[in-house]
Amino acid sequence: EEWDVGVERERRRQRNRKRTRERETEKDEDVDIPSRRVLITGATGLLGRAVFKEFNGNNWNAVGCGYRRAQPRFEQINLLDSIAVHDIIHDFQPHVIVHCAAERRPDVVESQPDAASQLNVAASGNLAKEAAGIGAFLIYISTDYVFDGTNPPYKETDAPNPLNLYGKTKLEGEKAVLENNEDAAVLRIPVLYGEVERLEESAVTVMFDKVQFSNKSANMDHWQQRFPTNVKDVAAVCRQLAEKRMLDPSVKGTFHWSGNEQMTKYEMACAIADAFNLPSSHLRPITDCPVVGALRPRNAQLDCSKLEMLGIGQRTPFRAGIKESLWPFLVDKRWRQTVFH
Repeated sequence: EEWDVGVERERRRQRNRKRTRERETEKDEDVDIPSRRVLITGATGLLGRAVFKEFNGNNWNAVGCGYRRAQPRFEQINLLDSIAVHDIIHDFQPHVIVHCAAERRPDVVESQPDAASQLNVAASGNLAKEAAGIGAFLIYISTDYVFDGTNPPYKETDAPNPLNLYGKTKLEGEKAVLENNEDAAVLRIPVLYGEVERLEESAVTVMFDKVQFSNKSANMDHWQQRFPTNVKDVAAVCRQLAEKRMLDPSVKGTFHWSGNEQMTKYEMACAIADAFNLPSSHLRPITDCPVVGALRPRNAQLDCSKLEMLGIGQRTPFRAGIKESLWPFLVDKRWRQTVFH
């Protein structure tokens, strides 16, 4: 195993040297490379992909890193390997780091608490320390699940009280980040959806099959109030926050961003059906508090006025966003194209 680590480090050093050489030849060739640099962790995930695309398309030199699905597009970095993290940060010298990598599935966190804590807390604290070491602005992505959902809407100053282990690890991650880097930002966001590679990537898009296959009835949670948020909008907020910070060092601390359409899963499923002209009579609203899996807050609505007052924000209407996200997964596209076009 030590030999493997040694080999991996040597490969990484070679990649770093190659990257440095490439940067130098690009300078020689006068290629126009944006001078603002951003490093995105979890760049292979649903949010990370959107964040990478947003910065990359807006005149930032963006480097994404991932782990299992990283290559060939992104750097492969194990965030638990502190030397690897140190190396990439010192080699690339980012102005901004957006930390999207996390174990964000509450039921998985409950079943693998140690691994989740390593990634959500220890790796986040270490990243914050490394960012502080080179003066990079770190944006740590957190969650509305730090709140218990009994007294919404929640401002940044409201006392957190997570109900499940996922919320607890993300809250501990927030503390680890701000203890190691007082100039960092924490961005709390709710349930996400967007351009998924598989329907299971989002708790919103995963419902599409139940919506499409209307030959059997499907029970849908109609108890928990959610605020589905498009990853493109979160990505835009991250970039706007980063650009604001480049001009104003007082931009730091905790922030909230969220879609503003309140919906239960049942209501989201009906909206998805409506967006694609599909029947929804087979969907059945369940109004009881769910008894299986990790506890969820009933309504953890986030108050976003702090970012709005900074002139930061973007919101895609749910029906438009979900249609764009789910169109590739529509089973019977043929006749429906006549409906839409």
